[in-house]
Amino acid sequence: MDDAEIRLYFHRLREQISAWQAHNLRTGQELEAALEDLHLIYEEMQTKLQMAEVVEQGLLQQNQQIALEYYRYQDWFDAAPIAYLVADVNGLILQANQAMAQLLNVPQRYLAGKPLTLYLAETDRANFRTKLNQLSPNAGPQVWQLNLCPRDDQPVVTEWHIAIALNPTGGIASLRIGIYPLSQGGMATGPETIADLIPAQPLEQIQAQGELAMSPLPPRLDGLRVLVVDDEADIRDFIIAVLEAHGIEVRAVASAAVALEEIERYRPDVLLSDIRMPDRDGYSLIRQIRALEAEQGRHLPAAAITAYLEEDREKAVRAGFEAHLHKLAQPREWIEMVAQLVEQTANRKLDELD
Repeated sequence: MDDAEIRLYFHRLREQISAWQAHNLRTGQELEAALEDLHLIYEEMQTKLQMAEVVEQGLLQQNQQIALEYYRYQDWFDAAPIAYLVADVNGLILQANQAMAQLLNVPQRYLAGKPLTLYLAETDRANFRTKLNQLSPNAGPQVWQLNLCPRDDQPVVTEWHIAIALNPTGGIASLRIGIYPLSQGGMATGPETIADLIPAQPLEQIQAQGELAMSPLPPRLDGLRVLVVDDEADIRDFIIAVLEAHGIEVRAVASAAVALEEIERYRPDVLLSDIRMPDRDGYSLIRQIRALEAEQGRHLPAAAITAYLEEDREKAVRAGFEAHLHKLAQPREWIEMVAQLVEQTANRKLDELD
């Protein structure tokens, strides 16, 4: 091999070495980039795991809160003095409280799974099935009058207040039913009004100057406007059903702020407001209403509704309410209170004219 060939050989070696080094450099850079990507993926996974732990903790707390609320509801449901039950759209009892069991004279644990028709008078069963078949998801609260037949006892004329619960698809999931005995010892056979069937009961309400006078219960109060303020949808639905059964026009809102807007827009004849609400309570609402009335020269009759009779009565009257009623009051008491507030306001206007 001559000198020229040797030089060429070494030149090719150098080219091969350079090519190998360049290739290894690219490979090293690619490996380094891949490792960097893996590190980023790892950090992202760690972040997502931490987020998942936070979400898991939040869901755990939420589930615990739901469980507490459920048990609280169950305690209230079971201990409520009003006969309550939950039924499916076919009238099958899903759940019933102790008051319902006492009304039917049946052990509470035996009610779930039984058809409601089992406890209805035979003359009402076909009517009951027809009413169920006619229910629609947008039907709104219902008030039915049916004859119950307790075990080993006389039939009872009852008034049913029904709220429709919907499932996520918009269909009827269940019926929430409150049942109020109207008379005992015989079924309804004539055209009596609900007012004729309900025995008189004392009305728990106080006025700043004294007790509201009792007056005869009108069968209907057509055209009267009532604004209901309560953050609990079930309570709103119940009050709406009771009042609308007597021809009263009802508008219901869930907060004091919306109530103030509705008073100007709707011009109600009577206000029924819950006391204990989030953001702004009933005391704050009535004080603001009374302050505005002092400037405008008008007056809106108002009653407080609450679950704490003894605790809230005097405070409600001092704040500006004329009357005070428990949320679990009988339907007759709601109608009496509204009618008496309207009558009281009318009498006040006559006195002012005199």
